[in-house]
Amino acid sequence: MQGSKLYVGNLNYAVTNEELVELFNNYGEVKEVNIIEGKGFGFVEMSSDDEAEKAKESLNGTDFKGRTMKVDEARPRRNRERRGGYRNSY
Repeated sequence: MQGSKLYVGNLNYAVTNEELVELFNNYGEVKEVNIIEGKGFGFVEMSSDDEAEKAKESLNGTDFKGRTMKVDEARPRRNRERRGGYRNSY
């Protein structure tokens, strides 16, 4: 694995940052947690790549709060073009 930041998907919408910290602390030091509100996913940053790999291997596909979590290495954010705007093409 090339990074310490993990994507955590298929989360129960009631899951809190604190609950994810508690869960991921079993695999190392959690540096940051960011749940995307109303989307059912978030990101967890561990203090090392090894800890992130251990958490990914242990938690991917496991049940948490009634949902089967998807845990994978976070990919870099994509630049998205703005949608819906009029572009002058002349």
